[in-house]
This record gives sequence, structure tokens and C-alpha cells, in this order.
Amino acid sequence: MDLQTIKRTFGIIGNDPQLERAIEVATKVASTDLTVLITGESGTGKDVFPRIIHQYSNRKHGPYFAINCGAIPEGTIDSELFGHEKGSFTGAIADRKGYFETADKGTLFLDEVGELPLSTQARLLRVLENGEFIKVGGSKVMKTDVRVVAATNLNLSEAIQKGKFREDLYYRLNTIPIHIPALRERKEDIHLLFRKFVSDFAEHNRIPTLNLTPDAVKVLENYRWEGNIRQLKNVTEQICIMETQRTIDASTLERYLPVNKNLNLPVLLHQAGETEGMSERDILYKVLFEMKQDINDLRSVVSKLSNGQHVEHVSFVQTPLDAPVAHIGNTVVTRVNKDNNEDDEQAFEEVITPEEPQQKELGTLSLEHHEKEMIIRALERFNGKRKDAAAELGISERTLYRKIKEYDIKL
Repeated sequence: MDLQTIKRTFGIIGNDPQLERAIEVATKVASTDLTVLITGESGTGKDVFPRIIHQYSNRKHGPYFAINCGAIPEGTIDSELFGHEKGSFTGAIADRKGYFETADKGTLFLDEVGELPLSTQARLLRVLENGEFIKVGGSKVMKTDVRVVAATNLNLSEAIQKGKFREDLYYRLNTIPIHIPALRERKEDIHLLFRKFVSDFAEHNRIPTLNLTPDAVKVLENYRWEGNIRQLKNVTEQICIMETQRTIDASTLERYLPVNKNLNLPVLLHQAGETEGMSERDILYKVLFEMKQDINDLRSVVSKLSNGQHVEHVSFVQTPLDAPVAHIGNTVVTRVNKDNNEDDEQAFEEVITPEEPQQKELGTLSLEHHEKEMIIRALERFNGKRKDAAAELGISERTLYRKIKEYDIKL
């Protein structure tokens, strides 16, 4: 199988050695039934490789399904994957086939596999090991012959340490690993991709193409591209529409590239870069949410210890209570040491400004109110698209779905 033919067939642009190595591994493993785990950042094009594997496998005439595990609510994920029996739960008015039954003799691509709940991970491990599964509400053991390709942008090793992903499932999925490099690791491919996107957009919309000056090319190649290929495509299309000049210089290009160093926004000390595009008030809320989670975790540990339960692997970062957590101009968000008999959460809700030490902006508002307001703002910003809103909020799509139901947010 010729490498250039594969690139043309699947629309892959680039000559980076890491990218070409990933294609070679995909084509070599295609003829087997081994499970493949594809890793890489969001927006790198991981979804192309399962199609390569399926197309060059003995199952190419069988069904192919791509499932976004992070987009399916936790309460229905088992039914979607394994099916259910009539009457097994409210709304189950008939028997339903799941993807593992429907995709028999074919390929199943499980995207965002790291978002699967632990109970579903146990079911998945069983079907990977012996091809057996049981429908939700059923008792009959069923067999399937499905080739599984999984993908994730999470660090599954860290998820295993946190107890969020099964170690045995990880090794079962990771039989053949394929890593897709981030766009910033493929600098020589960035301009190629830009020109391809420009050409496609100009042809589709019947507008003149555009070019970059040499200094603009340097800016393009040296930008970090946190959103990878997806972000590059969006920026390219914006420039094609908004600019009347067909030659783009560096200063023009930079107007379309968010520059972190020029943003006067608060930056969480342990999560720099995650607050890009958020308002100051939204980021304050985000800081408070994380503080609340820290408090709840601490309370859980204290409760277990007081009840004589053993707690393993507990560690806390010891930072001074008055150490700054975030900055907004001259305003510092900080932990404040209060009397022991006062509410713990209130102690973490102080906003102190050096010029006005007594000013308190958020102390009287509940964290639940902040959280609901922030979720609504994120959904409005992305026109109700939960995946994009969840990414900005720093939570999984499943968690966002649960929060929407909890706060009765109307979309």
C-alpha cells in the first residue's frame, strides 16, 4: 500500500515523519483483529485512522460505526453499546440492539473512550476478551465478532492512578498504540495545511484565493495551535471571509490568533492557558468552583478518618492560605484564613483588592448560583453546543449533561 495513495484517499496533508509513521502502523495492523488505541490531542485528526484500519482490513465490507462515548449520557451508554430488553427501564418499550450487536463482523470506533463510566468499562473488557455481552435487563449471553479501535485525548495512565479508568482495560485496548502528533510538532506541515484549507474554501465559495507573506508564514508556523488542525481550519476560513486583501502579512494574521501574553485575564497558577476567551467574572467563578471541590474532597477524607475508615494515597499540596490563586489586573483572588467556627466554603470566597482591602464582590453569592450562571453563559457562547461548552468549562460532556439536568437549564 503506497503511502501517498493513502494520504490522497483519506485527505491527509503533511509529510511529518511522526504522522507518516502513524499511517504505516495503521496499515500494518489493519489486516489483523488486534485492538488499537489512538492517542493525541483534540483536533489532531484521530478519527481518520480508524477508517484507514477498517478500509484495509478483511472487514471492509462489514459495518463501520464511530461512537463518541463522551457525548452519550451515563444512564444510556450501556444501552447504546450493548442494547436492552423490553421493560428493562422506563421508556424501554421494545427490545433494542446495541452497537456491538449491530456492528457484528465489522469495526467499532470508540472515540473519547476515557469518558466511559467504570461500570461500562467492565462490560467493555468482557466483550474485548471473549466477545460476550449481556443486554441491559437481559440474562442471555450474546456473542459478537467486532474489531474495536479506541481513541482518547486523555492521559489514561493518570486516569488509572485516580481510579477513573481500569488498568486491565487499558492494557487490553493498548495492544497496538498509535500516537498522532500535535500540529505544533509538525511545523513544516502547517503552511501546507493552510494552503489546502484556503484552496478548498475559495473553490467552494467561488472567491479568490489568498497568500501569506514570508513573515506571516513564520508567525503561522511558530504559533502554538492549541486547537490543532481544527483551530487552523477555523482561522483560515475567518481570514478568507473577513480580509479583502489577498496577500496577508504578519500583522494581519496576528489579529486572528489569540495571544495569551496580551490577555489581561486571570490565570490559574496550575492551569495556565485554560482560561482563554473567558470573561473575568467567569474565571473567578471557575476558581471558586475548584476551591469548592477541594473542600468537598477534604471533607470526605476527614469524614472517613473520623469513622475509622482507612484512606490510602492521600496527599495535599501545602500552600499558604494567603497565597494568590489568580490575578485580575490589581485584584488578587486568594484563600483567606478565617475563624475556625465559620463556614469553610465562605473562607474561600473572598476577593481582595490591594487598594480596597475590605471590598468583597462574590462573598454573598452561592457557588451553585455561580456554577449555573457560568454553564448558561458557556452554552450561549457556543449556541447550545455542549461539546464546545464542556471544553471551555473544563469538564466532560457527560458532567455538563448532568449539570444541565440538575439546574433545570432550558436550552
